Amino acid sequence: MAHGPILLLAALFLVACGSRPNYDPLDDYEPVYGTMILDAPTPVEIAAENREALSRGEYLVELLGCGACHTDGALIGEPDMERPLAGSGIGIAYTNPLEHRYPGVVYAPNITPDDETGIGRWSDQQIMNAIRAGLGRHGEHRILVMPWQGYAQISNDDAFAIVGYLRNIKPVRNRVPEDVPVGTMAGSPYVHFGIYRSRGQLFD
Repeated sequence: MAHGPILLLAALFLVACGSRPNYDPLDDYEPVYGTMILDAPTPVEIAAENREALSRGEYLVELLGCGACHTDGALIGEPDMERPLAGSGIGIAYTNPLEHRYPGVVYAPNITPDDETGIGRWSDQQIMNAIRAGLGRHGEHRILVMPWQGYAQISNDDAFAIVGYLRNIKPVRNRVPEDVPVGTMAGSPYVHFGIYRSRGQLFD
């Protein structure tokens, strides 16, 4: 008879567990539609001898879609055009949301020529290394989620045009959140980018 209450509690526990719906990680997310192409800001000063190169740089920054990540709000379709290219307070998760409840997140940096929060103190070569090789300022790490592989073969003339253009836009003081390692809860919002393929056969 002593086992009766224990068996009853066990049965109730199993019923409760059986009636609880399974956790679906995708329930924590909603679709957003980012702004992929934005007008690049006009350079502050254009000397006659630099006009062609700066116009080329402005064209390339628009074509490469730099503003889609580096302008705050663009990742969710609400770009802040008062601070173009000044970095994003909305991050990009780079790990599988079905595997990591708290994914690794990076925040696109400020690429205006602000000395404190942007690239004002970067050398021309450091900026070119970031564009063409995805290297951080001192070459110590790869810049995650930046599609530098697509820019690796950009010509020297085009790379210099982009660098010259970025040096001549309005500097904006804006510090973005720190990147978040896998397993740590992010304190700022983020979106998921990524491509997954089926483990099974798509076609017979």
